[in-house]
Amino acid sequence: VEAMQAAADAIGEPGGTSGLSGTLRISVSEGFGTGYLSPRIADFAARHPGLTIDLAANSGFLSPSKRETDIAILLARPRAGQVVASRLTDYMLGFYASADYLTAEGEPRDLAAVGIRTLVGYVPDLLYAPELRYLDGLGEDLTARIRSTSINAQAQMIRAGAGIGILPRFIGDADPQLRRIVSDVAIRRSFWLVTHRDNQRLGRIEAFKRWIAERVAADRTLFTT
Repeated sequence: VEAMQAAADAIGEPGGTSGLSGTLRISVSEGFGTGYLSPRIADFAARHPGLTIDLAANSGFLSPSKRETDIAILLARPRAGQVVASRLTDYMLGFYASADYLTAEGEPRDLAAVGIRTLVGYVPDLLYAPELRYLDGLGEDLTARIRSTSINAQAQMIRAGAGIGILPRFIGDADPQLRRIVSDVAIRRSFWLVTHRDNQRLGRIEAFKRWIAERVAADRTLFTT
């Protein structure tokens, strides 16, 4: 059955990157999808005008193993399933607050001072990936009081002065209304590029994998500094 599906996926698609057609579905985290990929996807679309591109940027992932998506950019390397995975990039996260909040409340200088402030974060029992449990590994009794399943909602709440929260640096550093604080706290995570092993050589998938790897490499400082 899987071989038949792979053959069906390849019908009408040339092996090279020019003249590609069909639909490419990409599943990404909400933060990577809206904070990085969405503003840049027009470049890929212009290179491959015959492709229809579906970007699923949700609080959760579609499964390449179950053929729900052609490509997924995940927060961890899958331990099961008929997939191939490669590390796309590491990325750093930090604590952020709005400039207005810091003017009104003062800037905390360490984790102990952060812990007595209002924290913005995820809803623990609704997390879709354990890699999002940022506060648990910091060695302090840090608990979010204003919570959301959406990283974009969290960023909006931090921007509005609701409290202090953790954001990927490629989101927080790009926002002129936010300031990174407690800069000695460095949280590192990774993005993994994952496809079904039977589809990895499809032209549209190879084209996107090359393109995103090149873009991320060119933007390395957004993720790791």
